[in-house]
Amino acid sequence: MNVRKKFCWEITIQPNILLLKTFGFWPKDDEAFKLDFYAVRTIILVTIFFPVPLFTQATNLFFVLDDLVALTGIIYLLLTEILCTFKIYYIAKNMSMVKTVMTMLNDDLFQPRDINQVVMVQPNLDLWKTTYKVFMIMSVGGNLFWAAFPLLDKEKNRLPFLAWYPYDTNISPFYEITYIHQVLTYTYVCFTHINIDTLIAAFNMYISCQFDILCDNLRKLHFGDNVKANLVKCIKHHWLILRFAEKANQFFESIILIQFFISVVIVGVTLFQITIVVPFSTEFLFIAAYGVAIVTQIFMYCWFGNEVQVKSNNVSFAIYESKWLDFSIKIQKNIWFFMLRSQTPLKMSALNVFYLSLESFMSILKTSWSYFALLQQVNT
Repeated sequence: MNVRKKFCWEITIQPNILLLKTFGFWPKDDEAFKLDFYAVRTIILVTIFFPVPLFTQATNLFFVLDDLVALTGIIYLLLTEILCTFKIYYIAKNMSMVKTVMTMLNDDLFQPRDINQVVMVQPNLDLWKTTYKVFMIMSVGGNLFWAAFPLLDKEKNRLPFLAWYPYDTNISPFYEITYIHQVLTYTYVCFTHINIDTLIAAFNMYISCQFDILCDNLRKLHFGDNVKANLVKCIKHHWLILRFAEKANQFFESIILIQFFISVVIVGVTLFQITIVVPFSTEFLFIAAYGVAIVTQIFMYCWFGNEVQVKSNNVSFAIYESKWLDFSIKIQKNIWFFMLRSQTPLKMSALNVFYLSLESFMSILKTSWSYFALLQQVNT
């Protein structure tokens, strides 16, 4: 690879951006949403796939309030659609901020200095690619299974999810139309979830990569004739990373907060649903796969957020590993001030209520287990 050419960070997440464009959530070039054909297309898609299932499932809640099994069977899918609605709202509202963050990746300070730095950040890029591929495979497999299990079930004319309709869904062609609409809706919701989630993970991954590059540059401050110029460049690079992180966090902090609160309930409900359906039936396997996907989704957020904290914590150590004892007193003082400013690790947060860390992940699982235990007790 010729690193003299500008390193393209965006190419790693190109499949992610392509699917967001397809689903209507990525306007062309550096533009935000505006009233044009693309925005009208997005509105039509969202209108087709969201209001109807939200209304029909929410209405059905009133008919099953005294049936805990049916109630929980509706809630976890309804919450998933509500969560996706919030994500769509925030990505549309903050699209200009998202495009600004993507533009910042092209800054010269974010470029790898040599082939060694390209090799150094490649594992982070490959990890994101692997995560994205795993999510897509799980999504495709889950959608196919979810679409097929009503057909494999002994109950005639069963729909993929419970909902109330103002017509009889057991007769043709109403059953076929409703069935296809539910399958297309869930597919659209699922792929929208995945691509917004992995975009957020990509931002955290880019921050981790930049801290790796910054740490390598700090260790090599003595390279070249002008140590002062190298230090100034590192200080500017650090400031730009923090600004990038701030902008990215402003975009996704509300999404993460809602995601964590809703995921706690969804995981607890899916655990409960697994205990009440027939073991190893098609419905059991679908619910189990769904629960695993939700837990993996939360883990992805927390893992990449935790990596930001770990990598940012390495900055002060990298300064210490440079040959600072050979520098002039003035440069040593500047290094000391920079070290003080970089002592506090960077933490990505959800409106400062949750931090994206492995500790938060364990807390979410513990809380979900508490909800599951409560449902078990009520059902008993």
